[in-house]
Amino acid sequence: MISAGAWSGQDVAGTLRMPTDADHKYSRGVVGVRTGSDLFPGAAVLGVEAAWRTGIGMVRYLGPAGAAAAVLARRPETVTAPGAVQAWLIGSGTDAATRTAAETMALRDVLTGEQPVVVDAGALDLAPAATAPLVVTPHDGEHARLRAALGLAEFDAADDAAARAEAATQTAAALGGVVLLKGAETIVAAPDGTLVRVRAGTPWLATAGTGDVLGGVLGALVAGAVAADGPAGADLVRAAASAAWLHGQAGVLAARDVGGGPITALDVAEALPRVVAAVLSGRA
Repeated sequence: MISAGAWSGQDVAGTLRMPTDADHKYSRGVVGVRTGSDLFPGAAVLGVEAAWRTGIGMVRYLGPAGAAAAVLARRPETVTAPGAVQAWLIGSGTDAATRTAAETMALRDVLTGEQPVVVDAGALDLAPAATAPLVVTPHDGEHARLRAALGLAEFDAADDAAARAEAATQTAAALGGVVLLKGAETIVAAPDGTLVRVRAGTPWLATAGTGDVLGGVLGALVAGAVAADGPAGADLVRAAASAAWLHGQAGVLAARDVGGGPITALDVAEALPRVVAAVLSGRA
């Protein structure tokens, strides 16, 4: 197993790019977002907000009409028409048990395409059949279900950090994609054994919707990398670790803004531009 030390602002700087006078919205990256549902429209709003706040050139939101209306009310610059994207974010705020056959077909098309896909929550059940470059973002419960679907041994999330990391690495190998296992210590594992640990947050991040924010950050980073350097330039391990670090630092900053107290997911998204600016300026 290849193990990396603690992820830092300097590591994150390699996944961010300051726009130049030659840039335009397409050169900065377009992320396609298929998230949210009638029951959970807020997940779509939070992921889209986070993608914009991370510094993407365009967000295409292609979820259900009700969630799209909520997205546009918050972020009217979001595009809701189909078109080219450099990466996808799918699954946040959805439930596989209530997914329609048409939606399942649409998600399978995404997962068998050429663009990298960030897979969260209600789309994780489709990840084992994916052929696209993949990052899955489960919490411990979702990780256990994903392992069962892959035929892997049951894993106790209460086990020590080393066992948790080993389980994530096994999952990545079986899946053929990158695993971002969320938690107080986030584990990023790749099929080749690469392992990165990210501990950059605050316990105040344990609140509804922050995972949706993380998905938006990651989708933006992956799309930006593809736009800058082509599909081969999308180092999904670096993008995943950097997304976890940015998300954690945004949580720290958001909590500091309220005197060290409780925060909401939208607070985290709104803090992202200051964290990105600090990284790009070398202050992080």
